[in-house]
Amino acid sequence: MNVTNGKATSYRDEAVCTLQIYPRFAIKPGQGCILRVPKEATATTVIKTALATLGMDTSKPYVLVEVQEYGGEEWVLQASDQPVQRVLLWPRKAQDKHPQSDGYFFALQEGSYDRSIQYDVMTSVRQEKVAQGLVNRGFVTQQPQEYDDLCNLPELTEESILGTLRHRFHKQKIYTFARNILIAVNPFKFLPIYNPRYVKMYENQTLGKLEPHVFAIADAAFHTMLNKKVNQCIVISGESGSGKTQSANFLIHCLTALSQKGYSSGVERTILGAGPVLEAFGNAKTAYNNNSSRFGKFVQVNYLESGVVRGAVVEKYLLEKCRLVSRGKTERNYHVFYYLLIGASEEEKDEFKLLCPEKYHYLREVTLRTDQAEMKHEFRRLHQAMEMVGFLPPTKKQIFSVLSAILYLGNVTYEPKVVGEGLKVGPESVLSAISDLLKVKVELLVEALTTRKSMTANDRLILPYSFSEAITARDSMAQSLYSALFDWIVLRINHALLNKRDLEESVPSLSIGVLDIFGFEDFKTNSFEQFCINYANEQLQYYCNQRIFKLEQEEYMAEGITWHNIDYPDNTGCISLFCKKPTGLLYLLDEESNFPQATDSTLLEKFKQQHQDNPFFVQTPVGEPAFVIRHFAGKVKYQIKDFREKNTDHMRPDIVALLRSSECSYLRQLIGANPVAVFRWGILRATIRTLAVFNEAGRRWAEKHPSNIYQHCITYSLHNQGPLIDFSFDRSEEGPLEIFIPGLDSFTSDETVLNVILLFSVQNLIDSHSLKFIMGLKQHNWATRSLLHLHTKKKPPSISAQFQASLSKLLETLRKAEPFFVRCIRSNGDKREMHFDDALVLQQLRYTGMLQTVRIRRSGYGAKFTFKEFTDQFRVLLPKEISTPQQDITNLLTKMGLPSSSFQIGRTKVFLKESERQILQEALHKEVMRSIIILQRWFRACLMRKQYLREREGIITIQVLFVWLARGCLVIANGSHSYSPRVKNCRNPTIKISRATRVQEKWNASLDREITDSNELRQLDEFLGNQVCVDELSETEKIFFLATTQFRDTIKTMYSISLLFFGKCYQTRVSSLAGLQKALEVPLVINLFQSVLDGFIRGELKRLETEPCKVKERNRRKSKRDKCPDGPLGHLFSTYQVTIMQSCDQCSSYIWGMEKAFMCSSCKMVCHKKCLSKITVNCTGQCDRKKEGEQTLHFSVPLCALVRTAESVPFVMEKMLVHVEMNGLYTEGIYRKCGSACRAKELRHILEKDPQAVSLDNYPIHTITGLVKLWLRELPEPLITYSLYNDFLYAADLPEASERVRAIYRKLDELPPSNFSTLERLIFHLVKVAKEETHNRMSANALAIVFAPCILRCPDSSDPLLSMKDINKTTLCVEILINEQTRCYNQKMEEIQQLENVEAMAINQLKLRRQNTRPKLDSDVASMEREIEKNLLERIRSIKKEK
Repeated sequence: MNVTNGKATSYRDEAVCTLQIYPRFAIKPGQGCILRVPKEATATTVIKTALATLGMDTSKPYVLVEVQEYGGEEWVLQASDQPVQRVLLWPRKAQDKHPQSDGYFFALQEGSYDRSIQYDVMTSVRQEKVAQGLVNRGFVTQQPQEYDDLCNLPELTEESILGTLRHRFHKQKIYTFARNILIAVNPFKFLPIYNPRYVKMYENQTLGKLEPHVFAIADAAFHTMLNKKVNQCIVISGESGSGKTQSANFLIHCLTALSQKGYSSGVERTILGAGPVLEAFGNAKTAYNNNSSRFGKFVQVNYLESGVVRGAVVEKYLLEKCRLVSRGKTERNYHVFYYLLIGASEEEKDEFKLLCPEKYHYLREVTLRTDQAEMKHEFRRLHQAMEMVGFLPPTKKQIFSVLSAILYLGNVTYEPKVVGEGLKVGPESVLSAISDLLKVKVELLVEALTTRKSMTANDRLILPYSFSEAITARDSMAQSLYSALFDWIVLRINHALLNKRDLEESVPSLSIGVLDIFGFEDFKTNSFEQFCINYANEQLQYYCNQRIFKLEQEEYMAEGITWHNIDYPDNTGCISLFCKKPTGLLYLLDEESNFPQATDSTLLEKFKQQHQDNPFFVQTPVGEPAFVIRHFAGKVKYQIKDFREKNTDHMRPDIVALLRSSECSYLRQLIGANPVAVFRWGILRATIRTLAVFNEAGRRWAEKHPSNIYQHCITYSLHNQGPLIDFSFDRSEEGPLEIFIPGLDSFTSDETVLNVILLFSVQNLIDSHSLKFIMGLKQHNWATRSLLHLHTKKKPPSISAQFQASLSKLLETLRKAEPFFVRCIRSNGDKREMHFDDALVLQQLRYTGMLQTVRIRRSGYGAKFTFKEFTDQFRVLLPKEISTPQQDITNLLTKMGLPSSSFQIGRTKVFLKESERQILQEALHKEVMRSIIILQRWFRACLMRKQYLREREGIITIQVLFVWLARGCLVIANGSHSYSPRVKNCRNPTIKISRATRVQEKWNASLDREITDSNELRQLDEFLGNQVCVDELSETEKIFFLATTQFRDTIKTMYSISLLFFGKCYQTRVSSLAGLQKALEVPLVINLFQSVLDGFIRGELKRLETEPCKVKERNRRKSKRDKCPDGPLGHLFSTYQVTIMQSCDQCSSYIWGMEKAFMCSSCKMVCHKKCLSKITVNCTGQCDRKKEGEQTLHFSVPLCALVRTAESVPFVMEKMLVHVEMNGLYTEGIYRKCGSACRAKELRHILEKDPQAVSLDNYPIHTITGLVKLWLRELPEPLITYSLYNDFLYAADLPEASERVRAIYRKLDELPPSNFSTLERLIFHLVKVAKEETHNRMSANALAIVFAPCILRCPDSSDPLLSMKDINKTTLCVEILINEQTRCYNQKMEEIQQLENVEAMAINQLKLRRQNTRPKLDSDVASMEREIEKNLLERIRSIKKEK
């Protein structure tokens, strides 16, 4: 590389470097390219320069590859990488000129459009031959063969599993399968593999067909739920820091994306918004994880049987409250505190009295110098997420006020009083801030923080706290307040996720649960929280062992198949240590917690005494306040300190009394024991305050209007005999309360009635019915709200008892669902990016039993069918009569050549390997397709035979008639001499015949006139309207009136058509109206219409001669509109709100959660708005449009290749539709009956060759309609694309008709422009056909049955048996489109008719005024008349413009 300076200066930014690029193309493979580029040049710039120098095609994608060690290492450069900077890392010898012989150079090669996952742009592209040569010479070590499924390993050992995971991890492939179990290794780095195009890529794909990915598990669970109609759950397990929370977010993101089919109910948006809110309030930074969940959650997404989201429920487990007041040196408090303090605006800081984080005692341990920008962004993201969940701005302010008060509680200090007993609390500024934020009195706050109340038999005592007790009371108040706030947020989220229809009706639904529970933890200091967390992980490990090993092997033994049991690590002994009655550790803890004189030391002694011989309980030295438990993941030492206190950590009565005295109703709601009761009391308080406001308003009005009081009182007493005010609350939509509308509790008489009405107009608030329903679902989560009271002796359940109850319910829910497992692995203990610690990973693989798991997945059978299920699903492959299912199934599997080791037949079930099940499914698909083709052949043969017999019968009939006529003519010829005078006298030619003949001769001269101007069409419509008179019409005039009126309706529908040929349209309409009885009137009507049309044409020609310039201007403007610009390179971008972190496909930078981005609805490309102009890659979902003058076929060609602009319709399609509309709308069975196959082939050949020269008048109408259907069926991709097929099916399953219409039209907007335009034209054509149902017998339903298979086809890869079940749904979608467009058409025509009536009235009024105008009038009267006439003319012009 030579560095030169063009101006001989030393400025670094003007330096130019020399690069040598070697192209890898089929043509001129050895030709090099020397470029001089700036140092800052990116790979994209270098590629463009190289292509221009080499003269290559720039429309194809290219990549720049950095080659090192003669091809031993090759890296694809990212678009923003700087090649010059890469050269500086090479050896000095290779930096100067870097020829190919030195082994270090740049190569230019074509990219690919394949669908493989690009885990990172720096992906190895090492060539196998060169790599093998380097291995043979000893330059590089032998790389193990890559397996994406551990069950495919040739040798199954711990070392081979570890080596495979390590090899894939270093290639940035963090996911690996073990059949249907996903192993995810946390890279501690974001990888760009979660964009929407990956969701689309894995949609409806067989598990294992594509590269392992978390989206594959989500898609498999979703479609398994739909196919089997069984609830699913995804269990995410792993220790702390293994990436469980992020995996759960990815799963929920994918599940909501899969469910948004046709219509988004809003629940999906709420689900996605709930994640960031819960993370902010429940996650924190720990020693092992920067975003560790300090609570467990189970998100259950409920679906209709069609796959549309019905609602969701969030359950939370054991929030770690002690983190609020104390934690390790390198750890942090909950995220939300840092977001609030750093991200709040100056106004918010003043309102909430916020300080710097270092000034709070609860946050002093850490400094935030490097994360401030990220914190500000996360605070904005939190704001948006809270809005998505439904938090109103006043509610968010109240939440932030509570958070600020909690932080101020940590700054409360104590010191002994100078005089007397007790403690002095301060400082005053802190107490004042807490009082203002919580709306409590300072005196009551000081009393609650320094004294406690107790009851005796006869008295009530007030005792001062000691110093340690006061600190504990202060921290307890902060913890209780934060816990109550978190519970209320979960309750509010559940209400937002609730579907109100669940309260009114019971609809069959399915669900998918995602479990994200705290991982196994072993810190330097482990306390009660880690004790409960690790117990939960023991239960979760036991559940996994049950599902993976025990139940599986028990089923094999029960079915009597050949099987060798696989041993697995069993942790039932450790679980018994925790929960076995009566000596389990949890029960001993509850027992000691109830003894007033017990201490942590006595608790530890009881533990040791009861379990000294238990192998899972390890004794510690005497005097050490700790004990050790041997968990499945290893030994953990727990410090016994504060075990009893944390187990009974309830909200103290003094704190409850203090918070209940608050003037803020929201705070009273937080500490309420029963939200339903608090809500009802809120209704009563709101009612009383509303009455007070109305009374005050009435009193003020009476003071201002004393004279009207008596009259109003008399009127009121006469007409109102009931109560003064009748309160009847609609329980389905109750008004807002003070707990959700701030300020209502402090509403004074100074406010107006209007303010009250505005408060009660807020929608979508909690009502008692829905609140009671939610409480019924999550009653166990509110057990802690059974608060301690002075007069209550019964104590609420302990924390450990509540945790056991909620955990038991969770396990019960999991047992009722089919599970998918995601095993998360922590790659290293230091949170280093892309660092793989072999020892740590191997330890996790061992205690999770991964080797045994892979063995049973490898040896076991993934597909199980009962005999009935197998015969029902594979009936086509089995014999017609099944006598012995076992033998017949065995014969089938053997006949297909499946290995005997890949299947077994049990007593009641068939067991298959997953790969063999897929082979069987493919064979079923082929056999069904073969049967369908046979049926189609027989059906076509029957139709052709029927047509042949019908034509044969017609020919015979014609022959008979011809013979009869010949004989008749012979008889007449023989008797003509004697009867010729009589014949001449009987001949009575009429003028009707001559007129008809004359009309037919002139038909092509005038009626087939081509109209290309919409203004001319409008003038023809108005001209025909002026020729119609409804007074005393003859039969001919009646038919003319009806035909012309209907023809005008046809004209109004032609404004969007470019070429119009009237043809025989009018004649067909007249013949239909006249019928057989009035057939003689048809020529007269046509003759009359001919004369009217001739008059219009003469007037139009004169107008065109006088206005030539305007026509050119009009045509010029029209052509300008036709050439409107399309999207960038075929992309169809729309705004897209990101819910999880993604990467821009253009600049590769991050797109943070809750940011706005742009997504292509076709190829799912995601990019920033600023990157739209930089896109250089064509949309892979669209084909290149036909270039100007390029010749192509017109059948079996992609639609986008047939149109010149995105909004146009293919010429052949337009030509056929126009001809059918002009000549065939009255033909019976226009699209039901089939035309001649020979004529159809002939017409198709002519249309392919020269469509503009063909005359469709020479072919029967059924031949043309059949070709329309054939053109649609032969499109490589239907008008409604394959990617939207499932979306329309889901839309058809929506319960309400209005929802179905909105869903379908919303999905139509995602179609490519050419597809949308063509579909719009076709549906409009079908509307016109359906309008003439009385003549053609084609209703909207009949048309939908015919056209649904043409425009809404399932992908060819779909199961034909399943697609047959979707016929009703596809037909319904097309019928909805036709009916909705018919409704819009009728509505528009009614509006036009109303405008025409108003216009006619205005014209008649104008004529009457002109006829009755006297010649001599006064100047004032004349000016008035002119003004009236001017107004009428202006009104007529405005009506025409609107029409």
